[in-house]
Amino acid sequence: MIEKLRAHDGFTRTPFSRDLAPGMLHRHDAHNQAVARLSWCITERGIGIVTGEVGAGKTVAVRTVLTDLDPSRHTVIYLGNPHIGVRGMHEAIVTAFGAQPTNLSSRLIAQSTTALASARDERGRTPVLVLDEAHLLSYEQLETVRMLTNNAIDSGSPLATLLVGQPTLRRTMRLAVLAALEQRITIRYTMPPMTAEETASYIRHHTSLAGRSDTLFSDDAMTVIHTTARGYPRAVNNLAVQALVAAYATGRAIVDEKSARAALAEITDD
Repeated sequence: MIEKLRAHDGFTRTPFSRDLAPGMLHRHDAHNQAVARLSWCITERGIGIVTGEVGAGKTVAVRTVLTDLDPSRHTVIYLGNPHIGVRGMHEAIVTAFGAQPTNLSSRLIAQSTTALASARDERGRTPVLVLDEAHLLSYEQLETVRMLTNNAIDSGSPLATLLVGQPTLRRTMRLAVLAALEQRITIRYTMPPMTAEETASYIRHHTSLAGRSDTLFSDDAMTVIHTTARGYPRAVNNLAVQALVAAYATGRAIVDEKSARAALAEITDD
């Protein structure tokens, strides 16, 4: 099916795919704003919080930032599963520096904090701890973040910490029990959806990457996609692909409003 669709539309690659190199991504304003703030947070070894609705592009922004880091000066510790618990966090930190985590929990904490401090003080590296799906972190895990970034009285944080999650994360951080961590936040950014103009630019960008620099989606079709997807990139991707399939099924050379509405019906049909 994919090959037939590519042949029908003259694509040289599958459009709206997720495996794009960071340099090929569409740089709309929310993406640029998130990247700039996260980069600054890493430089300052601070704690940054980036939130947004599902499919807003949070992880894509983080991936862009991490790809641009100098591997000789940074050690990235990416944790995408909040359910690993506090011990799992410490084990991941120790493992990232090539050591074997101890089985004793009391010593494991010291082992991870020592590894972080040594990376900064002895090797001049900045550890970058990325906690994705951070809205699912427990209080104990968030308190662990505070302790990791506050393990020395006479110096700054030994690491940069990026907390990435859905909007509920911001509400969680305002709880009184997390006041000490909340006060240490360096940057906060909520990723908004794309504007209608950005959605149209986004669609044109992706079809161009796939080999079509001419008009493929009509203005009416892009309006339907933007309104339905509310400007969130992941939803735009899904609707655009479905609209391409609908246009192919009816032999249309252009994805028009009818194709876009057919795609909407497919996605919303119970």
